[in-house]
Amino acid sequence: MRRISRLAVVLAGVVSVALIAPTSPTTGAVPEAAKKAEPPRHVVYQDFDSAADFATGTFDGTVATSDGLQITTPVGQRVYSDPFGDGSSKTYDYGTWTSPVVTPGFNYTELISSWNASTPGDSWIEVNVRGTAETGETSKWYVLGRWTRSDENLHRTSQSGQRDELATVLIDTLATVNDHTFSDYQLQVNLYRLAGTSDTPSVRTVGAMASSLPDNKKVPVSPLGGAEGIVLDVPTYSQEKHIGEYPQWDNGGEAWCSPTSTSMVMDYWGAGPDSSGYPTGYAWVDPAFSDPQVDHAARQTFDYNYDGAGNWPFNAAYAASYGLEGFVTRLRSLTEAEQFIKAGIPLVTSVSFKKGQLDGAGYGTNGHLMVIVGFDQNGDVVVNDPASHLIPSNDQVRTTYDREQFENTWVPHSGGVVYVIHPASVPLPPAPAEANW
Repeated sequence: MRRISRLAVVLAGVVSVALIAPTSPTTGAVPEAAKKAEPPRHVVYQDFDSAADFATGTFDGTVATSDGLQITTPVGQRVYSDPFGDGSSKTYDYGTWTSPVVTPGFNYTELISSWNASTPGDSWIEVNVRGTAETGETSKWYVLGRWTRSDENLHRTSQSGQRDELATVLIDTLATVNDHTFSDYQLQVNLYRLAGTSDTPSVRTVGAMASSLPDNKKVPVSPLGGAEGIVLDVPTYSQEKHIGEYPQWDNGGEAWCSPTSTSMVMDYWGAGPDSSGYPTGYAWVDPAFSDPQVDHAARQTFDYNYDGAGNWPFNAAYAASYGLEGFVTRLRSLTEAEQFIKAGIPLVTSVSFKKGQLDGAGYGTNGHLMVIVGFDQNGDVVVNDPASHLIPSNDQVRTTYDREQFENTWVPHSGGVVYVIHPASVPLPPAPAEANW
C-alpha cells in the first residue's frame, strides 16, 4: 500500500475555486440544483510524443528521432555520486530538451509528470519542472525524478528537500505552498550517458498532469457512463502472497500494491518480463516465489529515496519499458473511468480509506493501489484488489465495491489518480473538453 501523506502536507497550499451560483431570473433565489453544484475539478494532461511535438521545444545537445529524444553531441558533463551507491562518483555526458511554456488554462496547485523512455547501458534521465507563480515570479527547476530501467549501474530515485517559498515536491508530485498557484509550466528532460560511451537514453514521451481541485471531503455519486455489465479479463494477483520477499525492496506484502496492480495490467496486455535474465526477465527471482513478475516489477519500480515501489510515474515508466504506453493523470469521476473500460483499458487507481468505509474490503489503508476492471449492471465497481480481504490468494483478488463508496475513497483522497497503461494499437477514449488524457 502506498503511504500517502499528500493531503496532509498540501492542503495549506490548495486554493479553492469559488463557484458563484446563478440566481433565478424571476425570484432572485438560488436554484436548488445550483446550491448542490460541485466546485470545478480542473485537470489537464498534455504530453510530447512525436518529433513534431518535441520540435516545439528547445534542443541542447539532443535531437528527436523516430525513437524519441536522444543525445547527439553532449553539451557538458556532470559528475554524479549515486546517493544509494557505494559512495563513488561517475562522470556523465548529457544533453537537454526543454519544453515550450504550457498554459493549462487555470492556476494549478499540483503537477505530476510521467515519461516513457529506454536507458541502455549506464544511462539515465532526469525530469524537471518549473512554473510561474501568480505573482509573476518564475520558480526554480524542481526535480521530479531520476529514472533508469535497471538498478545495476544507478539507483532510480525521487529527490527530497526541495521545498521553498513557492512549492515543494512530495516524492512524485509538485505541490504549491503558502497559498501560491502556478499559471504555467515548462518541463526539462536531461539525458545522461556514461562519459566516453555511445549509449544514449531515448525518451519517447514526456508529459504532465496539472490540477486544481476543490477541498471537499466527499463527492456525490457520479452518473452512469455506459460501461455497466462490462468486465475486462484482467488476471488476478495478490500482493499478500509476497509477504517477506526481498526486504531490500520493501519486503513484499502490503508494500507491493502498486507493482502488483501494474503487473496485472501489463499481463492483461500480454507484456512484461519473461523468464530470461535481468533486467528484461525475472530469472533472478527465487523459483520458490509465485508470480515472479510481481517481484520483478517491485524491483524495477522501486524508488530508493521514497523507499518503496509506489512512485506513480516510475510504475508508468516501467510498463512503458515493455512496449506499452503509460502515463499518470487524474480523472474527475467514475463516469470518466467507464469510458476507459468501454475502450478495453483497465485503470490502476490510488485510493485510501478507513476500515469500514469500503464495504467488503475488510481493511483500512492510508494509501493503496487497485485496478478498475469493469462495472456490474448497477454501476458498482469491479476491481482487482491485490489486498482483497488481506488473504494471500489470487482467487480472492476480484471483488465488487459500492460505486459511491469507492468513488469517495478515490476522488477526494488522491484526487482521482490513475495509471493509464495500454498498447499504442488500442486508442484512448475521446477526451473531454478540458482534456485530462
